[in-house]
Amino acid sequence: MSKLPIAVLISGGGSNLQALIDKIEEGILDVDIKMVLSNRAGAYGLERAKTHSIPTCVLSHKDFKSREDFDGEMVRILKETGAQAVVMAGFMRIITPVFLNAFSGRIINIHPALLPSFAGAGGQTEAGEYGVQISGCTVHFVDEKMDNGAIIIQAAVPAMPGEDVDVLAKRILRVEHRILPQATQWLAEGRLRTEGRFVKLGLADVAKAEQDTDFPCLINPPLEYGF
Repeated sequence: MSKLPIAVLISGGGSNLQALIDKIEEGILDVDIKMVLSNRAGAYGLERAKTHSIPTCVLSHKDFKSREDFDGEMVRILKETGAQAVVMAGFMRIITPVFLNAFSGRIINIHPALLPSFAGAGGQTEAGEYGVQISGCTVHFVDEKMDNGAIIIQAAVPAMPGEDVDVLAKRILRVEHRILPQATQWLAEGRLRTEGRFVKLGLADVAKAEQDTDFPCLINPPLEYGF
């Protein structure tokens, strides 16, 4: 199948970007990353992209008078690359209808909590401090509200009472690196259909992947081969 041209938005370390790159290089993920754009110049994810010869762009939101102006410039830059969809992989900005309308129904985001619980930047910390027994992560379509769009896939992992939040965060990150590439592949295959708040996954004749974590986890919809 032809590869879906995408842009990846980041603000930090870019480990989820690396997970996408790894699956592309394994020949499993059918996308072509046309650009990695960051709103922070020091984001390590930019170095990850350069290592793999992926074009990068730094666009500081601080240089614009409004969110709409910033989003409009992002749209201009990304459209010039030929990107047809956007993956937000740790991009710490709420986007406006200016951006949403430019890539309507083709923007996804990874969030390190089981939405709708613990939305926002501090989701992992808040979940750990709350004393949840189960935590996890979510890939969802993006809309005008923070961490609000229709859910594509979620992974649940155990949260141990009193454990360090960083330990929980690392456990969650391991499954983030599996479900974001999987959701991106479904997007590339055109298998995602949204009906209200429900995302329905079209069928494919592929084997299901085996769980390879050393802790119990539940992922739904189930991962497919290679993810």
